[in-house]
Amino acid sequence: MADKEERLDVFITKQMQDVSRSHIQKLILAGDVTVNDKPVKANYKVQPEDNVAVTMPEARPTEIRPETIPLNILYEDGDVIVVNKARGMVVHPAAGNFSGTLVNALLEHCGDLSGINGMIRPGIVHRLDKDTSGVMVAAKHDLAHARLAKQIKDRSASRRYQAVVFGNITEDQGMINAPIGRHTADRKKMAVTFTNSKEAITKFRVLERFGDYTLVECRLLTGRTHQIRVHMAYIGHPVVGDPKYGPVRNPFCIKGQALHSAELRFTHPVSGEPMIFTAPLPDDMQDILVELRNKK
Repeated sequence: MADKEERLDVFITKQMQDVSRSHIQKLILAGDVTVNDKPVKANYKVQPEDNVAVTMPEARPTEIRPETIPLNILYEDGDVIVVNKARGMVVHPAAGNFSGTLVNALLEHCGDLSGINGMIRPGIVHRLDKDTSGVMVAAKHDLAHARLAKQIKDRSASRRYQAVVFGNITEDQGMINAPIGRHTADRKKMAVTFTNSKEAITKFRVLERFGDYTLVECRLLTGRTHQIRVHMAYIGHPVVGDPKYGPVRNPFCIKGQALHSAELRFTHPVSGEPMIFTAPLPDDMQDILVELRNKK
């Protein structure tokens, strides 16, 4: 029974705990949810005698072509696949870039992925930027996808990154709590803004100092687009090699930002087993650290 004056989307989310509220809202908008045989809005207040029906649409067949692309697979079973994504690999197809992506590679390797994100992003629970390397997980079916997405949303899944940034961070650790939204002047960029933005929280810890540069570990408490890159630039320490948020001059031989997803922790969506996956720094970041250590 619904609580007094409870919204429809909130009520359904409580009943279907493996499905996120945002996904429920999409179902309502698409007309896949009815109350007393009639479509209603997400803010409809559920009444005690209401008959609420939810239809879960079948996943649409993907139009993305499977491609034989090498993958660095860290773990795989019938529910999930965990990979160490290479720098330079796009995660999912987008306008003008419909091949050579991680999704193309996963479709060839797995044969099928979850359909919650539709044809363009099947299986993708969370993403890494093209030039960010490291650990990420994809779901092979909708139940696994929904449960993993819930863990990321409620922060029970943990993501740790390592980055080489400009400048000397004097604090040993800190937290950046600054909302992120679309940049008002450049729609291809994100920015810290208090207009049309969402909460964004990044914790950081200094791992090594090199005077003009710092190696940091960052932990995401939220998952906004370009979050670490925007936050580090916001506090005056942009990621080395970042073409959007850093200096134009790149002093090292690295293509793209020196940012790596080093660790991912989550609970297996079916077995409930705690899972921890790590990936070592790629060679280009290791080369930067060797160069900086030699100059100390």
